[in-house]
Parts: sequence; structure tokens; C-alpha cells
Amino acid sequence: MKLKIRNIQASDWESVAAIYKMGIETGIATFETKTPSWPVWDKAHIKSCRIAALINDKMVGWAALSPVSSRDVYRGVAEVSVYVNTNYGGRGIGTKLLQKLIIESENEGFWTLQSGIFPENTASLKMHKKLGFREIGYREKVGMTTKGVWRNNIILERRSKKIGV
Repeated sequence: MKLKIRNIQASDWESVAAIYKMGIETGIATFETKTPSWPVWDKAHIKSCRIAALINDKMVGWAALSPVSSRDVYRGVAEVSVYVNTNYGGRGIGTKLLQKLIIESENEGFWTLQSGIFPENTASLKMHKKLGFREIGYREKVGMTTKGVWRNNIILERRSKKIGV
């Protein structure tokens, strides 16, 4: 498996959206219930930290950062999103994406990365912890699905060892 990682372009949206939809359909990846449009997704994600994983020129995963606040004091804090095509799970693609995203985030001056992960998403929890994230909180019944089910969320954080030390 020859994995290539590169920046996401607007022309990649169809592939990004398809993988995002797969994550939504798992029921354990996001509170989102439908894939947003490109303009909505584009506005919500930091332009410099968006990457795609490709095998034989086919996108098999992506990762991106979103700002946690518009306040200047939080300019170095971002929320992580990592999604892998469900047909390619268990191959380390998510780990490679997150490793690269960490490097890019530090190059852009981010000192804290955070993730909110459903407790049932054990693979994502394991991957984040493997790459230096630590649990900092647990939000009970923080969001309700469209089916009326309350969901819990584990909050993880990774502090840069290069920025803000």
C-alpha cells in the first residue's frame, strides 16, 4: 500500500464529502447528520491544515482543523477531524493523517489540538492517545441525535512540545 498525503483542494470536495458521509453513517464519528456543502465546510475549516490520504490517486481519508473560537487568545487552539473510508479502516491511514496534521499544525503555530470523540469510537480514541492526546474531560449527554438519543463525548487534548513551551 503506497499512501500519499497531500493538501485538499476545492476540486477534492466530492471525495471528501463521500468519506465524511461514511463517517456520519457509522453513527459514532460525528454529531452531524448530513454532509455540508463545500462552502459551509470550507468556511468551517482552517485553510492551511487540510490534508488528504490517497492510494493509487484515490482519496481514502482526510483530516482537517477547525478553529475553536474566533477570539484572538484561542488562535493557536484547533479541533481535529480525521475521517477514513470505511473500506480502508485498520490500515493505519488515520494515524498517518493525524501525524501529518500535528506537524502541519505546529508549522502554523497551533499549540493545542483537541478532539471530542464518542466513547464507542474506540479506534479513534486509541489513535489519538497513541499520538500524545490525553483525556481532559467527559461531557455527558452533550448532544442529541435526530433520533432523540443523547450522546456522550470524551474530550482529548494534545499540547505541542514546540509551540508555547
